[in-house]
Amino acid sequence: MAKFIFITGGVVSSLGKGIAAASIGCLLESRGFKVSIQKLDPYINVDPGTMSPFQHGEVFVTDDGAETDLDLGHYERFTTQVSNRGNNYTAGRIYLQVIEKERRGDYLGGTVQVVPHITNEIKEAIKAQGKDVDVVIVEVGGTVGDIESLPFLEAIRQLHLEVGRANAVFIHLTLIPYIRASHELKTKPTQHSVKELRSIGIQPDILLCRTEYPIPRDMKAKIGLFCNVPEEAVITAKDVEHIYECPLFFAQEGLDYILLKYMGLPLHERHMEKWEEFIGTLKHPDDTVTIGIVGKYTQYEDSYKSLREALIHGGVPNKLGVHLKWIEAEDIEREGPAGPLAGCHGILVPGGFGERGVEGKIQAAQYARLHKIPYFGICLGMQLASIEFARSVAKLEGANSTEFDAKTANPIFYKLRDLLGDDTYGGNMRLGKCPCVLTEGSLAHKAYGTLEISERHRHRYEFNKAYLEPLAKVGLVFTGLSPDGKFVEVVELRDHPWFLGCQFHPEFKSRPLNPHPLFRDFVQASHKNKVKSEE
Repeated sequence: MAKFIFITGGVVSSLGKGIAAASIGCLLESRGFKVSIQKLDPYINVDPGTMSPFQHGEVFVTDDGAETDLDLGHYERFTTQVSNRGNNYTAGRIYLQVIEKERRGDYLGGTVQVVPHITNEIKEAIKAQGKDVDVVIVEVGGTVGDIESLPFLEAIRQLHLEVGRANAVFIHLTLIPYIRASHELKTKPTQHSVKELRSIGIQPDILLCRTEYPIPRDMKAKIGLFCNVPEEAVITAKDVEHIYECPLFFAQEGLDYILLKYMGLPLHERHMEKWEEFIGTLKHPDDTVTIGIVGKYTQYEDSYKSLREALIHGGVPNKLGVHLKWIEAEDIEREGPAGPLAGCHGILVPGGFGERGVEGKIQAAQYARLHKIPYFGICLGMQLASIEFARSVAKLEGANSTEFDAKTANPIFYKLRDLLGDDTYGGNMRLGKCPCVLTEGSLAHKAYGTLEISERHRHRYEFNKAYLEPLAKVGLVFTGLSPDGKFVEVVELRDHPWFLGCQFHPEFKSRPLNPHPLFRDFVQASHKNKVKSEE
């Protein structure tokens, strides 16, 4: 039977439960255990797919097409886990499943209640992750005291009771604030948070104390005494320069040793050599490169979390530090591209939805094309680069996507329903893993080192193949197609150092120890551009 680790949070949100869960998974894998990490979100949305990036950050897409919380990206980057829709449940999804069962008559006319029906549904979702793994790590979103979180907290309390103390561990992540006026760390918020947790029947076994400064031993003893936790189980979760240092810091604190002891698992030797090597290169690169990211949600960087991390990963095999310059697309519309893009050695235009900022992104693609600056267009970034090329080079007047101009005379991109001629996909998106065949000798082929790939998608509009021949004649090269030839997946430019657009989202599959090849090669090309410009 799998063991369970339940991670809760207190005092304030955004303390880093996702990073903590991912770091614990990383440490357990380094000791030879197989893990599964799950996120339970208390909001009523069925999934985050329709939520604003400004509120929720990016939507992370899994191989099976689930739109999930961004923390699943952390889980995949810190471990070998390949997530699926079972790794993320929201309150909305849980309630929907229960309501659907009630409508079918599964409860035989009984009164449906939060306890036991909702809590049982949550427990079944958790236990389903225990197949073929040694440890299931469950992160409960929100903070203790939130009304929305109560059913999830009650469910993990019950599950802890059912599986027994030796098979489940409670970890509580809390805040030790530093009061600058008095130069003191304060433990009272942590004490109150634990008191709140204990009031609903959960006694934490381990405390992760988020702090700006090291916690003195006497303060750890005080926290342990007032929170009924052994001193050794009061773990400092100190701020670090790079999130990838967290597993190493927790290892120094002995967190994995304590977890294995509490769960009765064998104390295999820890192997973190490759991780330490990655951190060493990350902190001490040979040079740096500046990448301009032209987006529409740049005020909230979590909207591009996987993208940010993939660029950092791409720098490491090149021994480069990657400096990100966040550029609002609407600034380019107002000022023109030269000013905002000044100093960028590479330009990346990511995905997005809606018309706002589109023309600014098109100008960025044109600037990269004309000035021979490496360009990487992802999803919408690929579409807009193609539209810019159609307008400027192929002279197709008013070329656009029907997403932005339903009556355009030259619809370079249109909806899946229009493309397939039926309602196979309806008004929904193409989501999840899809295959692609690359052209031999292309930039994409050189990066991947293979002609057949599969990548994760999240989009509604596809390339209109009626324009394939006229655009190909003037230099747009279609170097990636779906195996059946229906979908254009990769476009490149002739006579350009590095210009590539892809319909999929490669950032979702990049990992620290296995950087995505497109990001690796894009960063490399950007550095070559930097060196050339300095000569």
